[in-house]
Amino acid sequence: MSPTAAIRPFARAARAATLLLLAVASLAALPNASAQGKVALLLPGSINDQSWNASGYAAIAKMKAAGTETAFSENVQPADHIETMKDYARRGFNPVIGHSGRFLSAAQRIGPEFEKTTFVVGSGGAGAGKNVTSVDYDNAQVGYLMGVLAARMSKTGKIGSVNGLEGLPNVVQQVGGFRQGVKSVKPTAEVRVIYIKDMEDAAMAKEAALALIAGGADFVFGKLNAAQSGIIQAAKEKNVFTSGRSFGNVEAAPHNVLTAIIEKWDDMYVAAAAEARAGTLKPTLITYGYEAKSPGAELMYSKDAAYGPAVPKEVIAEIDGLKKQFASGALKVNVVKEDARGGL
Repeated sequence: MSPTAAIRPFARAARAATLLLLAVASLAALPNASAQGKVALLLPGSINDQSWNASGYAAIAKMKAAGTETAFSENVQPADHIETMKDYARRGFNPVIGHSGRFLSAAQRIGPEFEKTTFVVGSGGAGAGKNVTSVDYDNAQVGYLMGVLAARMSKTGKIGSVNGLEGLPNVVQQVGGFRQGVKSVKPTAEVRVIYIKDMEDAAMAKEAALALIAGGADFVFGKLNAAQSGIIQAAKEKNVFTSGRSFGNVEAAPHNVLTAIIEKWDDMYVAAAAEARAGTLKPTLITYGYEAKSPGAELMYSKDAAYGPAVPKEVIAEIDGLKKQFASGALKVNVVKEDARGGL
């Protein structure tokens, strides 16, 4: 064998090693999804509900677009909460987010088993242990503003509200805040609250809304998921005012839906995920109200307007003034369970 032939294998090996090093260097220079973490999201309903679940999915989609490795499970039933969360934790997703206060119990149970995983619960009522955090917008503030709007827009002085998950902390806060808001500007107004069993049942919600309207209600509020569309259908058919939880709800009945509670779960979850990666996320309830740099929810009719054309300028000015009072701390809403009671 000639000397030249003898060194060829070593030359090829050297070139291969060089190419491998260059490839590794190139990959290191690229945006790395793993550097952004792995985030998983559990949803209680369908991502196409134009309401609660759609807003949660928008958050995970935003993270994915930013380079984070993501995964999600929709229509997760209560019996599957624990195992679905465990599965994501075992696969290295961190944080694991449950997009409903209904996931809090599961997170509390498995948190000690997966100490290195952070569990974030949207609209949960509290944190737990060392690694369970709840995040939410200030439901009481938003409910209060909606109550003022309803009272100002009602001609009959009879106002209704259709909701699910009676007793859940964020539901208590929003429904109780709504009742307080109505009473703050129209003490003699009647506020009748109906609770239904299923946040996703539009037919049931419509039936409840129609019953309220038959009793004289000319504004029907509500905190539901896919079932929100039932309230809107009833309001459209009977030509009364209501509110939505998405721009899609507004588009379904633009003359009846005066505004929508647009929840900024993308901002809240992105912030929570970043803090979880940094190890600074506290195991407590974090609430984003008007006193925060950016509230976790805002009243919006469209991307360019907060309210529909039927809302008078003086009512808009009054609500904007209340927002400023919330931001400064001059106005505080203290809600108790009695405020969110069913019935009158």
